[in-house]
Amino acid sequence: MEHRIEIKLKQLLKESNMTQQELSNRTGLTQRTISVLVNNKIERVPKTALCKIADVFELEDIRDLIDFQNE
Repeated sequence: MEHRIEIKLKQLLKESNMTQQELSNRTGLTQRTISVLVNNKIERVPKTALCKIADVFELEDIRDLIDFQNE
């Protein structure tokens, strides 16, 4: 069985009507970092990035941002 971690940032942005650029401005993260997170192309996710994103979206549960799936 293989596991996969998915960052649900694209969904959060869409639900909040926020652009990647707006999120970049609000978090201080680079546009490139936001883009690779949105497209799930990142191998290592910095905890600081997750915390900044969670703060912007006022998330109370990290599972609203990250999904762990069995394939």
